[in-house]
Amino acid sequence: MSHRLSHRLSHRLSHRHPDHLPQLLVIAKEPVPGRVKTRLTPPFSPEQAAVLAEAALRDSLRAVAATPAAQRVLALDGLPGSWLPPGLVVIPQRGAGLDERLAAAFSDACRLRPGPVVLIGMDTPQVTPALLDEAGAALTEHDAVYGPAADGGFWLLGLRRPDPALLLGVPMSRPDTGKLQLDRLERAGLSVLLLPELTDVDTAADAATVAGQAPGSCFAAALRELGR
Repeated sequence: MSHRLSHRLSHRLSHRHPDHLPQLLVIAKEPVPGRVKTRLTPPFSPEQAAVLAEAALRDSLRAVAATPAAQRVLALDGLPGSWLPPGLVVIPQRGAGLDERLAAAFSDACRLRPGPVVLIGMDTPQVTPALLDEAGAALTEHDAVYGPAADGGFWLLGLRRPDPALLLGVPMSRPDTGKLQLDRLERAGLSVLLLPELTDVDTAADAATVAGQAPGSCFAAALRELGR
């Protein structure tokens, strides 16, 4: 995205009335050893993987906190900890599969405050307020905004009018998840803006790549502390 376009989108979003801004929604797991980032072990221990997960979550929440929004919501599997910044509404995750949890998170956020919702996970600590600004601004002119991930999934999904049917039944955690989700949106007749592709942190190689892209992040600092 050009600097000029980024500035124009950010200016447009930040000068809108708060009631017309989207909600920003993060879906995440409590960073407990053995329950998060299991694909990092090995080479990392479960405890080290949890440290990296917490750092990624801190970065994600920091970006959300710095972005204009009608409301900021964390759909959490587990309990909040010292990593939670002020100003976020915490709701529990519901559902069995990830498709159910994503659909429920959108629905629950909309029950709290109807309107557009932009959702991200905790796996892209390189995300910036400018990218989230662009996603929110896109929903003034598009039905959906979609951020593809390098592993074939997606790192962001924004919906002007959230509907569980747009997510339920989409196979998750597969190399073709992103394509199937995008197909679902397009078959529903939605106009979709595509954002830049980002790398999710799943493997040790991913961790090194992302830390190199965001050297000033909590995630990069945590990786350096672990000597990687």
